[in-house]
Amino acid sequence: MRKILTVVLPGMMMVLIILSIFGSPQGIRQHQNSSIPINEILKKLDRLEGRLNQLLDTVFRLKKRPNSLPTIYIVTPTYKRLEQIPELTRLAQTLVNVPNIHWIVADDTNTTNPQVIHLLKRIHLPYTYLLTPMPQEFKKELARPKGVANRNGGMEWIRAHATEGVLYFADDDNTYDIQIFEEMRYTRVVSMFPVGLLTEAGLSTPVLKDGRFIGWYDGWIGGRKFPVDMAGFAVSVPFLLTVPKAKMPYTAGMEETGFLSSLNITTDQIEFLADNCTQIYVWHTKTHKNNPASRNILLPEYNGTNLRILQEVMTIKEDS
Repeated sequence: MRKILTVVLPGMMMVLIILSIFGSPQGIRQHQNSSIPINEILKKLDRLEGRLNQLLDTVFRLKKRPNSLPTIYIVTPTYKRLEQIPELTRLAQTLVNVPNIHWIVADDTNTTNPQVIHLLKRIHLPYTYLLTPMPQEFKKELARPKGVANRNGGMEWIRAHATEGVLYFADDDNTYDIQIFEEMRYTRVVSMFPVGLLTEAGLSTPVLKDGRFIGWYDGWIGGRKFPVDMAGFAVSVPFLLTVPKAKMPYTAGMEETGFLSSLNITTDQIEFLADNCTQIYVWHTKTHKNNPASRNILLPEYNGTNLRILQEVMTIKEDS
């Protein structure tokens, strides 16, 4: 909308000026052989000022329209690692292009991460930063239920602070086309859509035939009622509020189906987005895992240089 206004407004103003002074294209041609009294021009310019003020009022209302859009509450679980800030930065650069969102960053830690806070303040998005550590008893399990405390914490915040909009779980290592956010924005109950780059199956998606749901396609069905990826669905906030006990279970591999089952929905209530699940707007990408940096940066020869500042945001190998 802003781009359209930037292009259209100057042209509209020029047309208004010409028509206000000369009256019509015919008047422009007639003006070539006659003159208009200066007082008449001033009167028309006064009227033009009023019309331009009306136009500016319209522009002001149009600029405010994004705030009338349903809010998308994006819950992003995260945890401290070498790739945390780069991945959050990449996701942030996507989200700044989506109007009317609230980013809930739920960190698996007991202490505030200054680097995450710095990033959130710098990008100027509406955000909430939560400390949502995994309960100690689940850290001992061989297959740990990662991100459950984070997502449940995000939902608790939404229940306490929101009455409208949409909930979406956006992991920090995924890749998103902003089209998916605009499609999910008007979810009435639960919406679903394909997620690419998952397992040997290549993707995870509901299966539709002639626009009707007939099953699931996923690399691991595993007896799950809803075999979908965490990035493959969105939930209406008003609907979520009608199911106060809905939450994600601390069971590795069953997080998605457990949460969706707790909503007590049927497949008839699901809205299938992305052109009847024929388009992929979300990909389950993975970042290459990096090792801690060598201790070379600590050498005395770098004292007094910029490296002393940069080392504060690096993870360096322990002294052996």
